[in-house]
Amino acid sequence: MNAQTQTYPETLPAEFANGHTAWTSPSNIALVKYWGKYDNQIPANPSISITLSACHTKTEMEWSAAENGPEVEFYFEGKANEAFGNKIKKFLESQLPQRPYLSGMRFRLGSENTFPHSAGIASSASGMSAFCMCLVEMERRVFGLHTDDASFYREASVLSRLASGSASRSVYGGLVSWGAIDALPETSDLFASKYEGQVHPDFQNLQDSIIICDRGEKSVSSRAGHGLMKTNPYATRRFEHARENMDALLQAIGEGDFNRFAELVENEALTLHGMMMMSYPWFILMKPKTLELLDIMKQYREQHGIRMCFTLDAGPNIHLIYPESEKEKVHTFLNNEIAKHLPGNSIIFDKEGNGPVKLK
Repeated sequence: MNAQTQTYPETLPAEFANGHTAWTSPSNIALVKYWGKYDNQIPANPSISITLSACHTKTEMEWSAAENGPEVEFYFEGKANEAFGNKIKKFLESQLPQRPYLSGMRFRLGSENTFPHSAGIASSASGMSAFCMCLVEMERRVFGLHTDDASFYREASVLSRLASGSASRSVYGGLVSWGAIDALPETSDLFASKYEGQVHPDFQNLQDSIIICDRGEKSVSSRAGHGLMKTNPYATRRFEHARENMDALLQAIGEGDFNRFAELVENEALTLHGMMMMSYPWFILMKPKTLELLDIMKQYREQHGIRMCFTLDAGPNIHLIYPESEKEKVHTFLNNEIAKHLPGNSIIFDKEGNGPVKLK
């Protein structure tokens, strides 16, 4: 069962009226992008991502009884954050028809990231998935639901999707898809799935070095950007194109064709930002530094024949994706050719990760 069909009690049992749990959940970087959705957080096209390791959010959740819930008290890196608390409260209120027990609950949440907040490293994905892992963990303890791992993680993915679409993919490690793919019957628009297809050794344990080109808040939220796809004249073709790229990318991953993989991943990144520029009103999330460093990367790759490619999230920062066998060469490039153009500590050396971890 998922959050659409599960029946939940009206109230918490008295002996479980108070408690706490904590999870850490990673960010992810999409290779085929999710940009555009239908009602109820249904994606307009399937996407696939790499779950990261170093970039994650740690969330601690305490729960107690309340008369007029759901009440939410949220702290980000030790400071009260009313805006994000209200976002979580709104999400919980949307769940009241399926989860009536929430009306009698109060949550105190403390969260911290290992990366810059709202700077294109999918902080919403890691943050919301970490919270949803905590919520489903609470339901497992209190109601005895989601007791097997398969149903637990699927429920967490369903909830994460409803909270923040791409968060559904952070629930699993490795390569993760979200959205129905014809060739993969286990996939769904309602939840993400760990990719179980053929993966060539070159694409196992992919590396991701993140170049922080700008640390500021994004000028346009991803939620607003998704909304603008409804009036984008190129949207229908974009959704078709994403499906074509998905099929081709999975073939490249299975065959070990990195050149084809790079073409597709970079095309997806540039198409994502092209959709932003072709929206009404248009907007640009890349920064001058983004373009400057992409040009340097492209020239260096052509000169040295390194197998690396870039992608961009919905923000200004660059993710360099490369096989583990290229790690030393790419790190040399980043340290010698890229770091000098940036302030200190502007490169995060990350890699494919294993997914969320229960802390308590």
